[in-house]
Amino acid sequence: MNLAIVIMAAGKGMRMQSSRPKVLHTLAGMPLLGHVMQASATLQAPHTIVITGHGADEVESYVNAQHPQVRCVRQIPQQGTGHAVQQAVPALPDEGVTLILNGDVPLVRGDTVAALLQACQGQHLALLTLELGDATGYGRIVRRADGCIQGIVEHKDTSVEQRRIREVYTGVMAAPTRWLKQAVMGLNNHNAQGEYYLTDVVARAVADGLSVVGLQATDEIEVLGVNSPAQLADLERRYQARQAWALMEAGVRLRDPARLDIRGQLSCEPDVEIDINCIFEGRVHLGQGVRVSAHCFIRDAVIEAGAVIYPYTHIDGQGEPVRVGQRTLVGPYARLRSGADLGAEVHIGNFVEVKNSHLDDGAKANHLAYLGDSTIGKRVNFGAGGITANFDGAHKHRTVIEDDAHVGSNCVLVAPVTVGAGATIGAGSTIGKDAPAGQLTVARAKQVSLPAWTRPSKSKSKLRP
Repeated sequence: MNLAIVIMAAGKGMRMQSSRPKVLHTLAGMPLLGHVMQASATLQAPHTIVITGHGADEVESYVNAQHPQVRCVRQIPQQGTGHAVQQAVPALPDEGVTLILNGDVPLVRGDTVAALLQACQGQHLALLTLELGDATGYGRIVRRADGCIQGIVEHKDTSVEQRRIREVYTGVMAAPTRWLKQAVMGLNNHNAQGEYYLTDVVARAVADGLSVVGLQATDEIEVLGVNSPAQLADLERRYQARQAWALMEAGVRLRDPARLDIRGQLSCEPDVEIDINCIFEGRVHLGQGVRVSAHCFIRDAVIEAGAVIYPYTHIDGQGEPVRVGQRTLVGPYARLRSGADLGAEVHIGNFVEVKNSHLDDGAKANHLAYLGDSTIGKRVNFGAGGITANFDGAHKHRTVIEDDAHVGSNCVLVAPVTVGAGATIGAGSTIGKDAPAGQLTVARAKQVSLPAWTRPSKSKSKLRP
């Protein structure tokens, strides 16, 4: 099938009360338009066109960065949905089928639009419809006595009787491309808004003898649009609830499914437990029996079986994913940054930050430490208050601490430096040269006590009365 997809993304979204284009507001961590483009990409259409208008530069910048093969055309000024599709006509092929999607209806599924294309069969006008209890704001599907669709009436143009209709048009349609191009170019703006309505092509299809078929969506959430911050928040909670129930059906234990946010892809093996107010972004995998405590943020990470992430831990693998090994303990209040790679049974304690570093099995940094650009061996103990000084003001350098070394509290290891296997670094040392294996290395000033020293004090004459 020569499929063309047209995504409407030109509207200003007045009720959003925002300078940001409506389609770039985020749902589950992704712009609304991004969700629609992700669904449309599953159809592998040779032609995808995004119609921009308000905030065109921002919208087109996003499209070009994420989907460089997609073409953008502008609708300026914005004179209705039919006028928008008119702008896409020169970019459409002469044959095949055109699918119309909306950039502010983010959760439409690829299999739903595939079913709509099947209903179209290259020769019908196919409309995706939905039964709503409250149809306010939606165009109504008007059917003849025999049940055939004869038109769509926009909400502002409906009569009192038509407003009782509960079957609505979702904004998604598929039509033979050659016919659609002719139909949209013949639209007029004789309506309450003075705009060119795409929905008027239904009456044109009836007049042309083209059959109009309806396919009802099975899930309301995938056809709900966003026109206000309240609607966006409502759709966010609906989406998160659906994600939470899917996880629980797969065996994940959620302390409270209403207090979970997934802003990417979260996959879980059996017996995972997730406490309240945890946020997952990017791609996160939780191995069997992983326990994530309350108020954690995790982005782009693999956490292996049996690991425990204690409360208020921040894991951000954006750039280079974080790995947490089996039965490793992290937190509370720990921070793992890009490139952190923890082996099995590692301990990362409170207020410890790890960046671009590998900690081998059994290594520990339990309190108040920074490990950056480091290679840490097996069973190393890195003391409280210690840091690897990896930056000289211009370049990053690496610290190597070999197996079974012990670094005392409040030490500074000035990279590049190597601490040999089994070495001990005395507390309070600043180490700028390699420390030999198996030896104690201390680098601190000699302690001196001055018995005749007197602490300075303020003169009485300078004291305030």
